[in-house]
Amino acid sequence: MKVAIGQDSHKIDHNNKEKKLIIGGVEFQEDYCLAGNSDADVVLHAITNAISGITGKNIIGKVADEMCQKGITNSEVYLKKALSDLKEEIIHLSISIECLIPKISPKIEEMKKNIANMLQIKKEQIGITATTGEGLTEFGKGNGINVFVCITVA
Repeated sequence: MKVAIGQDSHKIDHNNKEKKLIIGGVEFQEDYCLAGNSDADVVLHAITNAISGITGKNIIGKVADEMCQKGITNSEVYLKKALSDLKEEIIHLSISIECLIPKISPKIEEMKKNIANMLQIKKEQIGITATTGEGLTEFGKGNGINVFVCITVA
C-alpha cells in the first residue's frame, strides 16, 4: 500500500470572459475562470500531482507545459498521462478544496461521479470536502482556489 499527497492552486481571473471555470472536470456557470495556460482545473492538477507522488514521474510542470504549447489544454489529458504510469489500483481519493468562490458543495456529487469515471473507480471511493478557511488565506478571501489530494493505492 502507498499513500501520496498532491497539491495545486490557481488565482481567479475576473478579466478572461472566454475561458470556462472547470473544477474536477465540471463546468461552473460563473463569470470568471482560473488563471493558467491550460484549463487550470485545480482539482485534476492536484490529483495528477498525487499520482506523480506514487509513480515518481512528474506530469504537471514540464510535461503539461509541453502539451499546452501543442494546444492540449484539457487537464483530463494530463491526468490520463499520469494514470498511464500508475501500476497500482486506486483504493481511495480524498480531496480538500479551499475557496470562498465558487460554492463547491452544490457540485460535489457531480465532481465525484466525473472523477470516478476518469479514474475508473467507484464514486464511493472518493471524498470531497470544501472550506472557506474562515477567510484566513487568499483562497478564503476569494482570490483563488487551493486543493490538497491524498491518494491511497495498493
